[in-house]
Formats: sequence, structure tokens, C-alpha cells
Amino acid sequence: MTLPQPAPLVLRGRRFDAARPAVMGIINRTPDSFYPPARHLELDDALSRAASMISEGVDIIDVGGVRAGQEGDWVTEAVEIDRVRPFLVALRLAHPELLISLDTWRAEVADACAGLVDLVNDTWAGADAGLVAVAAEQGAGYVVSHTGGLAPRTDPTGVYYGPGDGVVEHVLSGLAEGAKRAVSAGVASEAVLVDPTLDFGKRTVDSLRLVAATGRFLALGHPVLMAISRKDFVGETLDLPADERLEGTLAATAVAAWQGATVFRAHDVRATRRVVDMVASIRGDRAPLRSERGS
Repeated sequence: MTLPQPAPLVLRGRRFDAARPAVMGIINRTPDSFYPPARHLELDDALSRAASMISEGVDIIDVGGVRAGQEGDWVTEAVEIDRVRPFLVALRLAHPELLISLDTWRAEVADACAGLVDLVNDTWAGADAGLVAVAAEQGAGYVVSHTGGLAPRTDPTGVYYGPGDGVVEHVLSGLAEGAKRAVSAGVASEAVLVDPTLDFGKRTVDSLRLVAATGRFLALGHPVLMAISRKDFVGETLDLPADERLEGTLAATAVAAWQGATVFRAHDVRATRRVVDMVASIRGDRAPLRSERGS
């Protein structure tokens, strides 16, 4: 069987592709993340979790200072910077070779973190038009997302993209435009990721359809990031709370990995690393670490 080959991701000279998909670990510098084990507001606790992720096989650590959804208090730019920048400084000092991502939609926050990050994860689809330019100025990669036009920290209501693959076509169009803007702004093409952005501006049935259509996003010519981990579409599909969504997350991860997604944003680094490596080997892109049986 001939399977599509994803566009590689290249950050700071490191390459991730079908043979070596990247696992992006999540550290939320927030007191109110939807998944409590990902809350690491204390500096020492966050550093300890980062060290654990590295031992579990993480490739990139994604650091955020604001809860994605509309629940909880509004967080100003100053507070967001105070949450993320000291940790980014400490993380870079402790692990200088680690690839670090900043999860923010604000140019001011990314600018305050200059020299500390390798990737800007803009999960709100260019809500701050200046953010992509900041990423380009820093020589960082950039994540292009799709939120259906929602403002930051807005939960979806009354969503409908039309019948059949309407949501897939809408997301493809939006990501293509966002990727073009990023490259035009000066971000290296191989460092522009496209993220269908499951749950954001979408119903559960939309997110399921997007996972099933992962392979179609490879046609955009950029590495595909899938942020599946413990999201509401997994919880609603199986009627499970966030702390019981690991199996559903890993099933969706395997489907997306088989179709060629390159980067997987995950709370559960070790489990995700094993799943994507196993899928890469089944695809024929990665050799087993041992092959002794029957020899």
C-alpha cells in the first residue's frame, strides 16, 4: 500500500517526518486548564514536568499562559507574560537543546519572549494580525489554525459548515490562506504547520470528520499538527470526562498518524510517543528497534 508522505517539519535544524513524527508536550502555566494535571503554575513544578516529558520522549514543549475556553477570568497581556516568560527563561537554561513552543494569540506576548521560543502556536487563527510577523522576525515556526471566525476564548454555538465534507473544505481553505500569509510574512515554509484545530469553532461531528480526513491536509504542502489530546470531541463521543479520555485520544491519534500527520500535541507524552512510533513502523516508515523473533 502506498501511503501519502507528509511534508517534513524543520525547526532549528531538526527534522520531523513520517519516520519520526514529533510529540509536542503541553505545559499550561494556568490555574484553570480544563485538564487539571496539565496545570503547572509553580515554576519548580513546571520544570519538573518538563524534565519528565523529556524522559518520556517529547520533541517540543508547548507553553501556554491562558485557558483556551471562555470559562475563567480574562487574562491580560501583562499577566500572560508574567506566567510564561520566567518559565521559558528557566526552561531554556535547563534544556538549551529543547524545542520550545509558545501557545499565544498575542503579538505582544510573543515579542516579550523573543529569543526563547522556536515555534509560535497561534491557536486563534490570526486574531492578532501582528503575531505572524513577530514569529518571522524571531526566525520561529508558526502554527496556522482554524477557528471558524471565533474571537479568542469564545466557545462555539450554532455551528454548521454544510452537509458532508463541508467542514473539511472550509478548514482546507482557511488553512491554505493562513499558510500563504505566514510564508509571505517570512516564516520558512518547512516551519509553517497547519492545524485543523479540533473543537475550536466546531461540533463534535465536525472534529471527527476532520480526524478522518487528516490525509487531505497533506495536500497543503505543510506539516500537519493534530491537537487531539483529551478534547471535548473525544469526551462527547464516548461520554467521558477529561481524566478518562486517554484511550479515545490515542485511537484518534493512531488514525491521524496513519494518514500522515507530523506533529501531535499531547498531555500524555509517553503513550503518544509509543503510538506514533508504532504507527510509523506499520506504515513502513520506521524500522523496529529490535527484530529478533524467528531469526
